[in-house]
Amino acid sequence: MPPSTFELDKSHLAEEIRKRKARLVFLQLPEGLKTYGPELAAIVEEAGATVIISADPCYGACDLASVEARSVGADLIVHYGHSKMQPKAALPTLYIEAKAKTTVKSAVKKAIPLLETWRNIGLVTTVQHVHKLDEAKTVLLEAGKAVAVGDAGRLKYAGQVVGCDYSNAKAVSREVDAFLFIGGGKFHPMGLVLATGKPTVVANPYEKRAFRIKTEALKLLRKRWANIQEAKLADEIGILVGLKPGQKRIDQALKMKNLVEDAGKKAILLAIREITPEALMQFPTIDAFINTTCPRLSLDDAGRFRLPLLTPKEALVALGKIQWEKLCKEGWFEN
Repeated sequence: MPPSTFELDKSHLAEEIRKRKARLVFLQLPEGLKTYGPELAAIVEEAGATVIISADPCYGACDLASVEARSVGADLIVHYGHSKMQPKAALPTLYIEAKAKTTVKSAVKKAIPLLETWRNIGLVTTVQHVHKLDEAKTVLLEAGKAVAVGDAGRLKYAGQVVGCDYSNAKAVSREVDAFLFIGGGKFHPMGLVLATGKPTVVANPYEKRAFRIKTEALKLLRKRWANIQEAKLADEIGILVGLKPGQKRIDQALKMKNLVEDAGKKAILLAIREITPEALMQFPTIDAFINTTCPRLSLDDAGRFRLPLLTPKEALVALGKIQWEKLCKEGWFEN
């Protein structure tokens, strides 16, 4: 197996297994790290515990496999790749962050020309690169930029964002002209645009390139507007209640149910763990859905679904409770 591009902190894993005297460990890894599952399992076994690797998808710290671990009799969950999000888990849980070994300097330097018209830059990233923020900040300062790194206190690290929480970015949004996001993929920078309304440049350290996210963001906004307009015509609306520990927002789902019914429409509450087009197609009388679980499904995966899959804030627009302009100004996320 080729060397990992992430620091897997194997010695810490072994030390914690011994210290906690774990007997049966449930090992949970995101898709990019599953290939290292057998290697990490061997370390757990050498430390004195039996290990079961979860083969199910893992989408973030909110997707903690507490029910599954308990069902097989595990006394410890080892959750790799994400920082701690839930204050209290149903089972003892060890979070081990997988920090990327990749330098960010080259990608940030390539982002400088794209940031040329802006002086005040907000700097954000995911947990995999938070330890490289000082490196990125130095490059920006040398290029004559003023740099702001938000710390709203909701997430573990300053400058960190996750798919449903951009509070660190919003904390400095008024004082910056644009944001620089460090990381791979487009989901988080798209969320950054939706949360702040600010121009966003991506510095991808894996591909050593930089690019603007403007075209994709405008395209997404048009799609979200179309989904809201379609949902306005719905007579029966399904409200999705997440069953994953960090996505279970029953109070919000009940609030949306009341709002839907107040608007003269029929509301159906649906409890669901894995939201797929096939699962939603089993309810043919429902014309649109409100997703109170992970917003990524509505914003990043909407093209997979035949019917509108609105976030709660989008549902407020469809129900006439807020204006589209207010949504665009204040952002798509609750924080």
